[in-house]
Amino acid sequence: MKIIILGAGRVGESVAESLVSEQNDITVIDQDPHRLRQLEERLDLRGVVGNGIQPSVLREAGARDADMMIACAASDESNLVVCKIAHDVFNVPTTVARLRSPEFNEGDELLGKSGFAVDNVICPEESVTKYIRQLISFPEALQVVEFSQQRACLIVVRASAGGAVVGHTIGELKDRFPHAEMRVVALYRLDTEMEAKPNTRILPGDEIFVLADVRKIRAVLSAIHNVDKPVQRVMIAGGGKVGLRLARSLVGQCEVKIIEQDRERCEYLASQLPSSMLILHGDGADEDLLLEENVGEMDMFLSLTSDDEDNIMSAMLAKRMGANRVMALINRRAYADMMQGSTIDIAISPSQTVIGELLAHLRRGDVAAVHSLRHGAAEALEGIARGDVKTSKLVGRRVEEIDLPPGARIGAIVRGKDKASEVLMPHHDTLIETDDHIIIFIPNKRHVKEVEKLFTVSATFFG
Repeated sequence: MKIIILGAGRVGESVAESLVSEQNDITVIDQDPHRLRQLEERLDLRGVVGNGIQPSVLREAGARDADMMIACAASDESNLVVCKIAHDVFNVPTTVARLRSPEFNEGDELLGKSGFAVDNVICPEESVTKYIRQLISFPEALQVVEFSQQRACLIVVRASAGGAVVGHTIGELKDRFPHAEMRVVALYRLDTEMEAKPNTRILPGDEIFVLADVRKIRAVLSAIHNVDKPVQRVMIAGGGKVGLRLARSLVGQCEVKIIEQDRERCEYLASQLPSSMLILHGDGADEDLLLEENVGEMDMFLSLTSDDEDNIMSAMLAKRMGANRVMALINRRAYADMMQGSTIDIAISPSQTVIGELLAHLRRGDVAAVHSLRHGAAEALEGIARGDVKTSKLVGRRVEEIDLPPGARIGAIVRGKDKASEVLMPHHDTLIETDDHIIIFIPNKRHVKEVEKLFTVSATFFG
């Protein structure tokens, strides 16, 4: 796929890095030649220096035969204009814009073909906030992703010593926890994937990937960890866009303290948040301040500044001082990979929270949702079975008859619409029906294209 990315900042760089790894033809436009040169040296892509809102620059970048334009510049205005020009002048089929302003929502008439011609909207700050909110809602989880309009959920948890599942095989879970129906789609031990077979025994420290009905997630987590303690006290280091969005989403739910270095920003935060939230002017890595504010009593400490090193240091310090669970926002992918599972409980990578939204538009076939897992090495894909027995590779076939690539496995099937839908844990003889939403775990992204083909129908289908 030929893709043009406007902007080589943190978001643009992260998007380019993820898409290059999928053998796409990537061109990045930016006005900073030094930044582009660094990208070209590190990644297999082409850089074009210039202002992306100029048609001549887009033409040089190959807009005439591009399949997608992703506008990730710093300003909403530039991203909107670029999408408009890409569509109207160069007939680019798909446009994606990074928009920070809440005034623009995907599907609005203003963003339609007669408006700015933006097909899809991404907002990294909002995506990261939603991701963190899920982790606060399910504090025992390492990752939480949703499918089929929040009906099914995939959670990643670490089996803890003394937990109810430790020492038991995957096949025993159904009988031991009949109230918490789940499907273990993957198990990693010391960063190595183990075969998730019925006779595979779960050991302390194992990372377990579990699919379940979203209404049963708490029961599943309780079964694995023996605890279900809600988060009541949160401390946030960094009152920027993500910190403020998160604090707003927690109003009335738990006790929140925010540490911010910039005094003017502190005053702004105080004007935007209720008086019940404490705004502290200071450094999140100040040991005396953390001690004074009882960081050791916090259920969760989140370091969300724009500086990776500061976030790592303050999160590690908070953990050492007794905070129950700590998370750090880390933009550099290498740093995030290195810190995941260390003293820091969860390293949050903004690129991984956004990339799934983009991947759903890149996948062939009828793909409804995509989530990047294992730092981008694995993927969970939700596709819709269309057609009939003659035109589909899925409809009318039993699960055991479906030709999946090595390691890939069907984790759940969502059948029916809206409130009438049900989440099925498929067995070998489960029959796939038309319009079933099928969630497949793919441990190696090299096999994604093989899975995509399953959701394409033959040319004789006209439904």
